[in-house]
Amino acid sequence: VRRASLPAGSVDGLSLVLVWAPKAARHHTDGSETIGANMSDLIQTVLIYALPVIFAITLHEAAHGYAALRLGDNTASVLGRVTLNPFPHIDLVGTILLPLLLYFSTSGAFLFGYAKPVPVRFDRLRHPKRDMVWVALAGPGANLLQALLWGVLFYVLSGSGITERFFIEMCKAGMLTNVVMFAFNLFPLPPLDGGRILVGVLPWRQAVLVSRVEPWGFFIVMALVLTGLISAWWMQPLMGATFEFLKFTLSPLAALLR
Repeated sequence: VRRASLPAGSVDGLSLVLVWAPKAARHHTDGSETIGANMSDLIQTVLIYALPVIFAITLHEAAHGYAALRLGDNTASVLGRVTLNPFPHIDLVGTILLPLLLYFSTSGAFLFGYAKPVPVRFDRLRHPKRDMVWVALAGPGANLLQALLWGVLFYVLSGSGITERFFIEMCKAGMLTNVVMFAFNLFPLPPLDGGRILVGVLPWRQAVLVSRVEPWGFFIVMALVLTGLISAWWMQPLMGATFEFLKFTLSPLAALLR
């Protein structure tokens, strides 16, 4: 099997994807007063999640580009994608318009979005097959680190006697957003990060076979999302394990600030 058979495009064909239903959006509407209250809840939820989502997107994408740069490919760096400025990573339709349209039209029951894929030439990496794994891991790794940092901030605020609901809820939103992105992007199907990792760790023949699924990967993922299979079989178990890991890691800080 020739090494050139592996894809040499973006590390994230789908980039990051967010699919979840915030609690504030799950109430039924009964009359104009309830509708107005629910709309207020929806707007408040958008404001609470705005900053965590922007950070999550920016650091996820920048981490891919930075890892690729360190491992030999400067494509993302040359195109200005190794940056903490969120604007180069934001897709007007996929990151802003589509999620907002779905959020308000479904009262928050369904949310889907994506960022601009990070361009990575895997053939320029010093060890393409092995380094592909590290480049793909960098994005979810950045999300896991952010979830941990939001948890630290939550305990610091709580321990300092700060009970302002907006900031406490923002910390919780930061943890949830990043855990969702961490778990979803690790799903082992190209073009998600987990698919890249799988291609990188499999033997060459099997790796090429898996990589050929990529043109249909988006549609397969969406079918699994809409049928609820990815939630039941992947998201819930992995998110549960991730929150347990965060709880265990943060337990010394929680005990100290009590």
